Amino acid sequence: MKLLLFTSRNDTKSRLGILTQKGIIDVAQVAANNQLVVPSTIQEAIENKSDGLDTVVELAEAFLEESEVDFLPCVTHPEKIICIGLNYQKHAEETGAEIPTSPVVFSKFNNSLAAHQEVIPILEDGKQYDFEAELGVIIGRMAKNINVDQALDYVYGYCPTNDISVRDLQFRTSQWLLGKTLDKALPVGPYMVTASEVSDPQDLSLATWVNGERRQNSTTSDMIFSVAEIISYLSKYMTLNPGDLISTGTPQGVIAGMKEPAWLSSGDVVDVEIQGLGRLSNRFE
Repeated sequence: MKLLLFTSRNDTKSRLGILTQKGIIDVAQVAANNQLVVPSTIQEAIENKSDGLDTVVELAEAFLEESEVDFLPCVTHPEKIICIGLNYQKHAEETGAEIPTSPVVFSKFNNSLAAHQEVIPILEDGKQYDFEAELGVIIGRMAKNINVDQALDYVYGYCPTNDISVRDLQFRTSQWLLGKTLDKALPVGPYMVTASEVSDPQDLSLATWVNGERRQNSTTSDMIFSVAEIISYLSKYMTLNPGDLISTGTPQGVIAGMKEPAWLSSGDVVDVEIQGLGRLSNRFE
């Protein structure tokens, strides 16, 4: 199931949607028409394990086109946004970093969340804007001290993310935080795809385009630490809760790895696509 949050052009209230081959289902509308009690937000869907949403799909009679809605971030208020750095060998090599022997963990905050088609602002104090296509993992139930072979059972869904990094701010000090968690520096979406539709998160292609030119082209099979290994590792040190987002690292092809970097600038459009999960697009201004 592909879930999204959206507003309509005539109503700014956030609404839960389900993307189908016929279009987007407005969950609240179907629930009202059929007197159903079902989740009305992404977080409620996660906490209630999508209870009732299959019935919504069966009963839906009206559908919206994607052009009729404004997307909201498909992850709303995670308690934690955890990112993994240098998690593809070729990416570590292109940046001149040593291959990590354990996951490189850093964080972003909720202010960094942005939606599909949302404009990303460029600061005057910060020139080296870079993209990073990543697989986002959304936790579905509380996870603490779990084994690798059980870890994927704790995943609710997956989504494309773009870990926007402002390199001159990122490396201003030894701590990466400043260059990683600016406002709208983590677009997510367009959809959250439930785990039942992803048979193997280590067998997904992912790619990035800048103004239509392909810059990244890889697969999640090249991860140094798999999704299951990352979840298990993190759960040994912190409790993962429903709705938490893990962004699992980017492959080679980022601007920072170029011999003559041409940083993102106003007017550039970055598209991130992951096989089966959708295409996330944002313009920089």
